[in-house]
Formats: sequence, structure tokens, C-alpha cells
Amino acid sequence: MTATAKVNEEKGADFMLRDIVAIRGGGEIGTAIAHKLKRSGFKVFIIENDTPISIRRTVAYAQAVFHGEMTVEGIRGVNVSDAEGIITAWEKQEIPVIVDSQCDILNEIPVDVLVDAIMARKNTGTTRDMAAITIATGPGFIAGEDVDIVIETKKGHDQGRLIFDGAAEPETAIPGESEGVEMNKVANAPIEGVIHTHVHIGDMVKKGQLMAEIAGVSIHAQISGIVRGIIHDGSNVWRGLKILEIDPDVSPEQCYRLSQRSRDVAGGVLEAVLYLKQQHQLNTD
Repeated sequence: MTATAKVNEEKGADFMLRDIVAIRGGGEIGTAIAHKLKRSGFKVFIIENDTPISIRRTVAYAQAVFHGEMTVEGIRGVNVSDAEGIITAWEKQEIPVIVDSQCDILNEIPVDVLVDAIMARKNTGTTRDMAAITIATGPGFIAGEDVDIVIETKKGHDQGRLIFDGAAEPETAIPGESEGVEMNKVANAPIEGVIHTHVHIGDMVKKGQLMAEIAGVSIHAQISGIVRGIIHDGSNVWRGLKILEIDPDVSPEQCYRLSQRSRDVAGGVLEAVLYLKQQHQLNTD
């Protein structure tokens, strides 16, 4: 029996009973969504590219692309190569991560819900016809046109809010407030090239310490604190890309736990899925 046949056979033909969710993007936001939906009983898999860019790599299932597996807060993600691998991972209570930039896997695994968590600040190809329920996180999407619901991701009062009409607030390269210590927490790539890092997530660093180099240009810490996130060594980066974050207010242990922001966004996605499922049921009764 093929993977598609196995999926279709399970629980009959009613797609809303299968609860299969594909998540585009396995960074921290996509990971938090996968983690929460998995705990809530959904069958989840993550779609990534072959060179994922993640800052908070210790809480990103995208790292399974590099290492074969990644465990976040007790739930293991594994790199798989095909539909059979996805089903095997589900049977083991794992979250499968498949490299598939074109989303061809959707032709083999019919999903009920598609969540775009790429966080590219633009739509890179997600459309409403890709699943019965479509949800996107952050700016770059218009609710009601590109997807059914958009989830606000900008840090602050509205993070995690469901948007039924319109778009999320534009994101800046700097999280939180745009002045003072908040600005100095983040470093963006000053030039395009391959990044070579000199510190690890969880390290305590001092202001002025060498953090990384790109094409001969050095990046130094603007404040003292814990390295909360830094891009994978050897990654190709472009000018303006967020490459690292230092936080003076977190412990090394917190670098291995999902953030409040990611949990809020994941909670918004779960609410959106349950709401749209309810609306579908009402419309079909």
C-alpha cells in the first residue's frame, strides 16, 4: 500500500478527521507550531529547504536537515526523504522534517492544514488551494486572499492575534523596541558572504568580543550577555540578514526552550485551526 493510500484509508474519507498538518519552515516559529500541534493530537510534518537559515538553532527542527535529528522540549524531529519516512516518523511519535522546496510532497501526502511559517516577510509561494485550511505567520500575506488567516508575529501587545482580513504588521530587523539595549541585542550581516562564527549558543560574551566574520568583515558584540541565537557556521548570508542575538536577561538553559513569542504565535495557529475546522463543520451540516 502506498503512503497516500495509507493516509486516505485512515479514519475514512473525511479529511477533517485526519488532522494532517504541513508546516513550511522549521525555524523557531515553525518549530513551536509543530510542537504545540503535535501535543494537541495533530499529525505534523515540516517542509524545509536543503540549507535552512535559523538563528535560534537550539529550538529549531530545521537543524534535523544538518544533523539527522533534533529534539526540542522532549519531542524529537527527524529528517526523512519521502512519504514513507513521514508515516514511519508519525508511528514513532516523531515530527518528520523533509527537504522539499517545491512542496512536491503535498501530491503524496494530502494535508488538511498548511501553515506557512517561513517568516520571509513575503509570500514565497503559499496559496489557498494547497490545503483546505491555510494559515500564515507574519507579514507578506493578506488574510482572505493568500491564506485563510494570518497570525500576528510582531513582538508586543498583539503577538499571536488572528487576522481575518488584511495583513500582519511589518517586521523590522530588530525585535522589540528599536532603541537602547534592544537595538544592540541583534547583529545583521553587514555584507554578503559565508559566515564563520566564533561563539556558540549559550556562551557568555563581553561587549566588544569577536562574534563572527563574513568575507573578512568582523562582527563584534555590542553588549554583554548570553548568545541566545547565532546562524549556522558556514552559511551563505546576505546583507541585512539577522545573524545573531545576545540577551543579557536570559540564562543558558533558556536558550534551549521556546520563547514566549513563539508560543504565542503557535497558540494563535492552534486557535485558527480549531476555529476553521468548526466553521467547516457548520458549513457542511
